[in-house]
Amino acid sequence: MRFELIEIAVKRLPNGAGLDLPGYATDGAAGMDVCAAESLTIRPAARALVATGFAVAIPLGYEIQVRPRSGLAFKQGISVLNTPGTIDSDYRGEVKVLLANLGEDDFAIRKGDRIAQLVVAPVQRGIMREVENLDDTARGDGGFGSTGV
Repeated sequence: MRFELIEIAVKRLPNGAGLDLPGYATDGAAGMDVCAAESLTIRPAARALVATGFAVAIPLGYEIQVRPRSGLAFKQGISVLNTPGTIDSDYRGEVKVLLANLGEDDFAIRKGDRIAQLVVAPVQRGIMREVENLDDTARGDGGFGSTGV
């Protein structure tokens, strides 16, 4: 199986000098590892916006989703808030990762540490059309937890 390759222009920023650009760790990886371009510590129950040292130009019709690294989430309680975060195709600023420390200990990040993963995804846009009534379904307007046991 082959992956469709989407070319994404990357601009390295001064704070990203010497860092690896985002890349896939294995042939089957869906997400590209992304590194921190700064060192800092996130206290328990706190959050931090972590610089990556690069900006991107994503083609129209695509987004980059920012997702947690499973190992950091499981072992340290470190996650990405608003997961998955979205980088829109018209954004040209520095990519930053909004990390939260859900663990019990301080979490130290050193410049160059892998902190998240980036997934390139197609975007499907919709058009909202106002109507008087919606069609009926078995679920109806049952919300949060309405389909569970």
